[in-house]
Amino acid sequence: MASSGRATAPDPPAHERTGDIEALADYALRYIRPGMTLGLGTGRAAAAFIRAIGRKRLKVRGVATSRASEALAHSLKIEVADLADVKSIDVDFDGADEVDPRLNLIKGYGGALLREKVVATLSRRRIILIGIEKRVARLGARGWLPVEVVPFAAPLAMREISRTGLIPRIRMSPEGEPARTDNGNLLLDCATRGIRNPARLDRQLATIPGVVGTGLFVGIADLVLVAAPDGSVSTMKRRRP
Repeated sequence: MASSGRATAPDPPAHERTGDIEALADYALRYIRPGMTLGLGTGRAAAAFIRAIGRKRLKVRGVATSRASEALAHSLKIEVADLADVKSIDVDFDGADEVDPRLNLIKGYGGALLREKVVATLSRRRIILIGIEKRVARLGARGWLPVEVVPFAAPLAMREISRTGLIPRIRMSPEGEPARTDNGNLLLDCATRGIRNPARLDRQLATIPGVVGTGLFVGIADLVLVAAPDGSVSTMKRRRP
């Protein structure tokens, strides 16, 4: 069985996790209506949101970005649709590992970055749920950028990624084996001291043979809901030209 990409993902220290994610999940329910098709993201905030839908028994259907989110939705009797069965998604709800002031994101610590980007692209609106600790002045502040690669191409991809200034390493499972995504691919956790131009770096990485997805989500988020420790929620909105 393939190891989960979540296995040993880089993660902030527990004492930094200050946002009240459960309160945030409940707050986010105001953005949905019965009958909607929703993108169901992956990770702590997304899971809290899925549980909130289940508690309220809202009649929606979801397109899950990972097997874990799909299993959670099924356990709560939330209808889950295959991507092939939907033409578009009303709203995508997901978390993020970093959010900069322009609402650019780093995602993928949970290992579902490629499916998350597919679902986000298919969605009419994208709402990101984070704790206040995920806000950063510049992407890369937490030190890691995940990149998903085809296993065969990993040696080439790692050499080419190194040329961009990132330092890639293969994410490992607790059993000491390379962790696999739900797509059967490898994850490269690329060390960085900060990303000055996320859009340019994303384009550079995308041209490397074998790279199938990056954790850079540039110009994708429409609204970011930010949880504070006291349970309050603030919003960050994308400025449109």
